[in-house]
Amino acid sequence: MREPVAFDLPAGAPVSRTVFAAAHVVADPLGGNAPGAPAAVDWEATLAFRHHLWSLGLGVADAMDTAQRGMGLDWAATAELIRRSGAEARAVGGRLACGAGTDQLPAGPASSDDVAAAYEEQLAVVEEAGAQPILMASRALAASARGPEDYLRVYGRLVGQARQPVVLHWLGEMFDPALSDYWGSNDLDAAAKTVLELIRDNPGRIDGIKVSLLDAGREVALRRALPAGVKLYTGDDFHYPELIRGDELGYSHALLGVFDPIAPIAAAALRALDAGDLARYDALLAPTVPLARHLFAAPTFHYKTGVVFLAWLAGHQEHFTMVAGAQSGRSVSHLVELFRLADAAGVWGDPERAAARMREFLAVAGVRA
Repeated sequence: MREPVAFDLPAGAPVSRTVFAAAHVVADPLGGNAPGAPAAVDWEATLAFRHHLWSLGLGVADAMDTAQRGMGLDWAATAELIRRSGAEARAVGGRLACGAGTDQLPAGPASSDDVAAAYEEQLAVVEEAGAQPILMASRALAASARGPEDYLRVYGRLVGQARQPVVLHWLGEMFDPALSDYWGSNDLDAAAKTVLELIRDNPGRIDGIKVSLLDAGREVALRRALPAGVKLYTGDDFHYPELIRGDELGYSHALLGVFDPIAPIAAAALRALDAGDLARYDALLAPTVPLARHLFAAPTFHYKTGVVFLAWLAGHQEHFTMVAGAQSGRSVSHLVELFRLADAAGVWGDPERAAARMREFLAVAGVRA
């Protein structure tokens, strides 16, 4: 294993880019976190991790898919998470954005009015917590919408009543198969036209859009088509270094799940970017890309298992247990390779602890060195 790496960490938030790390939740290891059971959260450890991200100058994107929205974190626990994170953010002046969705709706058909009302309920919780709203992609809307006009009607209603500019959320079906044909079409060019129509019809009300399609060319094309002042937040965990770095026509900001496990590296790279040291920026992030590509390998929606596994090995929590039992979402061989790639990227502040915990995991899995 490589020696621990000392990073040149910033004293505050990046100035050249707006950056959020999508944060995971820490389960209560003695809670009943079985599939289908209400989420039992270790609030102390969960909030401590958010303070870790804020201490590095990163914003926190909470209650997002990295926090297992739609994969174990039910609405009751999500609402509590938003309230608690809001209080902690106010206490330290940390930047916080939170997801508002529709996952409190019961299974089955829902009208567009039902979907909008569900969004409004969650939007109120986010705004009361003092967080910036992220209008998450909705499985219920994807199931009920008959075309682009339904998306424009629902989102137009929400954007029009939000107290501050919102962030839209375009999550590809590789992250959630229930979100296929989002924005009313399986043709991504047609979907992009709907997104741009929504943004252009609501000037000053949309801060930006988070795009997670794992298609760098398509993201750049959308970024260049956005009206002035509207940000493109990359959610592309495969191509983030070059998208954030940008080109002669612009750059992406960031709202990334991979910034959860590589937060110190990301913070140091962004400091280098602020200073115009592109060589240092590239050198820091390049070794993290193989890690990210493995972490988000298909089936991509199980990436949360790897995120929590790395948090345990790095010492941010004392166990490898997840809400809904999601720790079983990746194979032993997948996690072994994740450990190797994390070491190569310089993730471990304490390599000896990471190695000791890896041995414990392998012993439980029946693998003995």
